[in-house]
Amino acid sequence: MSSPSPTPELITSKDNTSLKAWRRLAHESTAYRAAQRFWIEGEHLCEAATRSGIRVHTGVFTPQAWEHLGHRWGTACDKVVILTPALFAGLSSLESSAGFGFECELPNAPCMDGHASTLVLDRLQDAGNVGTLLRSAAAFGSTQVLAIKGTVALWSPKVLRSGMGAHFGLKLIEGLEPEALEALKIPLLATSSHQGEFLHVLAAQGSLPNPCAWAMGHEGQGLSRSLQERASLSVRIWQPFGQESLNVAVAASICLYTSASLLTNASP
Repeated sequence: MSSPSPTPELITSKDNTSLKAWRRLAHESTAYRAAQRFWIEGEHLCEAATRSGIRVHTGVFTPQAWEHLGHRWGTACDKVVILTPALFAGLSSLESSAGFGFECELPNAPCMDGHASTLVLDRLQDAGNVGTLLRSAAAFGSTQVLAIKGTVALWSPKVLRSGMGAHFGLKLIEGLEPEALEALKIPLLATSSHQGEFLHVLAAQGSLPNPCAWAMGHEGQGLSRSLQERASLSVRIWQPFGQESLNVAVAASICLYTSASLLTNASP
């Protein structure tokens, strides 16, 4: 039998301390680091979080959302708060909101697994790209994501939204120095738009290492020299019609899919 929902607490003041803290989590990219909590909204993200066992400290609802959804979501929360629609609108970061969100406990940073299929992010700056990269990693079996220092905050509101729940199925470690990659026991593959072996050739020859760590570089500058020098192989994607380069999230998805397709148990 599930636990009963907590008795809701009504907040009506815009100066409420908790409300101010939620606003920071919802709108500031690195607020989660000090608070060790993060903010999510909407049924898809909230369901993904609770399904993965993330602890929900507080469920925040408008009166209408609580009336219609409280029976479903209230039992997942340690605490429930009701906000007036105006206050929730000032908190929400969505153009069209379902009227509820969760303040969740940030998972402890996992230890690096030197043997896990890995995606390395080197100083990527676009939150949408990073969220898409996390989704592709989760879809194609890279269970670990390592973010080099200078990469956009992985648990920021924009990355969480674009990640669409991928965060909750991955080992995420951020703020790393390049030297930390020495702990990897699998080949590090450097990606490039203009040099290295062609991906499709390596795959056809059966010479693409698997498992491996795919390193994806800054949107404008590419991989740092430090990561290039640490790589055991440089790989590029054939572009027969001559485009200068691919979006980093697109390139990573192609690389990750190619690796996944080589697994003996992968579906065609």
